[in-house]
Amino acid sequence: MTYYGAKQLAASFRTVRKNTIQIAEDIPEGKYDFRPAPDTRSVGQTLVHIALSPRFQLYVHRNGITDLKTVNFPALFQELTADEAKPRNKAEIVSLLKSSGEEFATYVEGLSEEFLAEQVTTPFGPDPSVANVRSRFEMLLAPKEHEMHHRGQLMVAQRMIGVVPHLTRQMQQRMAQAQAAAGQQQR
Repeated sequence: MTYYGAKQLAASFRTVRKNTIQIAEDIPEGKYDFRPAPDTRSVGQTLVHIALSPRFQLYVHRNGITDLKTVNFPALFQELTADEAKPRNKAEIVSLLKSSGEEFATYVEGLSEEFLAEQVTTPFGPDPSVANVRSRFEMLLAPKEHEMHHRGQLMVAQRMIGVVPHLTRQMQQRMAQAQAAAGQQQR
């Protein structure tokens, strides 16, 4: 028996995606072309990249792939890159974040412990000449970790364009309430 399985992974992914969607909604559409530095993705491109990234994991696991050497990476990433490059407005990006996030979470929450424990051979690792093995569970954590990485970038971009991230605003509100409550107790 495990204490963190498919349902917990899906729930935590939904939480991460909900926070990403809030960032997407908080950034004005006029700032979706903002780039924190040259040669980086814009805010809009980063959000689309986040939305589409789980597709790789869905492809691998829905198809029961157990050795990533069998995946045609150039063709798969060419398809993903072409989809990322499609022009989208803010509403379309937010909608894509919602639909792709729910598609991934719904898929994950229905997986069995046996499936999550299956091993997948991957050529990626510290020594490419040696086969590396990962569980499907570990691989299915990757979209959440990947999203958190890019969400950190988006929060820096928010600060650069003058938007206080919602998680910071929430923490500030909790601190103000705690200080107010402490002030009430001292009276």
